[in-house]
Parts: sequence; structure tokens; C-alpha cells
Amino acid sequence: RAMLDDLAECREQGAAMLAGADAAIVVVADPTLADTWVEDCSIVMANMQLEAAASGVGSCWIQDAFARRPMELDPRVVANLLKVPAPYQLEAILSLGMPEAEAPRRPFDEALLGKVHEERF
Repeated sequence: RAMLDDLAECREQGAAMLAGADAAIVVVADPTLADTWVEDCSIVMANMQLEAAASGVGSCWIQDAFARRPMELDPRVVANLLKVPAPYQLEAILSLGMPEAEAPRRPFDEALLGKVHEERF
């Protein structure tokens, strides 16, 4: 619980839900092994979110481990909290918890309304 509370402070915006999460998964990679580590980690994150949804678990992707903009995730904070050794790099954190209510479903075409363009933007 204390670690989730600490992780909730790793970003100015977008990580507060960790304080109320049931669990979190931190995804790291060794960038010296492949130049596609960001993409590989993103695939892992997406698949974990799909599995969480299929299991009735809510999730939220806390992103941008490699950006250095002030409001983005600071990988040094997370690495220090979790004692992640070099050369591993943080990609993202997945918060997990049981939703209080099921999100309302919208028909697929309604969800995409105004977002699909044919032939030209």
C-alpha cells in the first residue's frame, strides 16, 4: 500500500489513481538489448490492459517514462523507489483495481462518430 501511495506521487498529473489502486505493474526493459524496447513494452502494456478488461478488472496506463517534460512521469523517481538497476528503463505503469461500476457501452459506430475519415482527413 505504501509503495502505491509513493508511486501516485511520481507524476504531477495522471498517476493519482495509484493511491486507490489494488495493484500496479511497472514495465521496464533493457534498452541495450533491442532498439524496439518502447514498442515491445507498449505491446505488453496493451495486452495486459486487454486481459484486465476481459477479467473485469479496471486499468489505467500511466505513460511517458522517457519524456522529460515537467508534467510527465519521472523515471528516476520510480527507479529509485523500486530499486531498478541500470541499464533498465521504465516504460510505463499499469494501475489495476476493481471498478465501482461498469462503464456504459456505446455502439461502435457511435463511439467513432466524427473520428473516422474516408480517403482524406
